[in-house]
Amino acid sequence: MQSVDRAITVLEILAQHGEAGVTEIAAELGVHKSTAFRLVGALERRGLVEQPGLRGKYQLGFGIIRLAGTMAAGLDLTQQSRQVCEDLAADLGETVNIAIPSGDMVVNIDQVRGSSAVVSQNWIGRQNPLHSTSSGKVLLAFMTRPEQRRIMRGHLEELTPRTITDPDALREEFDKILRHGYATAVEELEVGLNAVAAPIRGLTGEVIAAVSASGPSYRMEECRLDVIGETVLKAAEEISARMGHMASA
Repeated sequence: MQSVDRAITVLEILAQHGEAGVTEIAAELGVHKSTAFRLVGALERRGLVEQPGLRGKYQLGFGIIRLAGTMAAGLDLTQQSRQVCEDLAADLGETVNIAIPSGDMVVNIDQVRGSSAVVSQNWIGRQNPLHSTSSGKVLLAFMTRPEQRRIMRGHLEELTPRTITDPDALREEFDKILRHGYATAVEELEVGLNAVAAPIRGLTGEVIAAVSASGPSYRMEECRLDVIGETVLKAAEEISARMGHMASA
C-alpha cells in the first residue's frame, strides 16, 4: 500500500509542478533517490509519466489522458443513457444495466431497477467473464476476430451447467447475435437468471458498451427473450443516437 500511495503522490507532484526530476521527487516524498527512480520507472512503463527530453525531467504521460478519457466517456454514457434505461426498466419491469468491456471482463457501470425487481441486488462495479453474460457476449460478438480468438483461447469458466464454454458454440452465438442484433443469456451466469443485451455504438460506429435487461427465469422466460430482445435493441439504438451514432439508412 505504501508503494501505491507513493506512486499516486508522484503523479500529484507532476500535476502540480508540470515537471520534476528524480531528485526533486525523492525530496518531496522523503525517500532515497533510488526509491523514487523505481517508482518513476514503473509509472513510465505504464505510460503514466514520460521523459520528453534529455534533461532528466519527468512529466505526466499520455496514459493519464487515456484513463481520464475512459472515465469521461463512461460518465457521458451513463448521462446519455439514463433516461432510456429508466424508460426500458419501466416498460419491462426488470433490471436494466449499462456495461462496458474491462480487459477480458465486462463491468456494469450503471443500473436501473424495474418495478418487478424484488431483490435489490446492486450490479454496479461488478465484473463478470465476457462469455457468461448477455452484455459480454454482445461485446465479444462485435470484437475483431483476433481479439475474439485471444479471449477464447483463455480459460472459459463454467459458472453454471448452461454456461457456454465451447469456442465453436460461442462462435455460433456470435453469428446469431450479428444477425439479430442482440444477445441472450439463459442461466449462464447464475442459475435462475436470464438476460438480454444489445450493443451501444459510439460516434464512429464502434461498439462501446451494451445495455441489458435481466430478471428471474420464471418472469423472463426463455420463450419470451426474443420479444424482449427487440425492445432492448430499440433502447440500444436510441442510446447510440444520443452518443452521436447515425444509423445507416
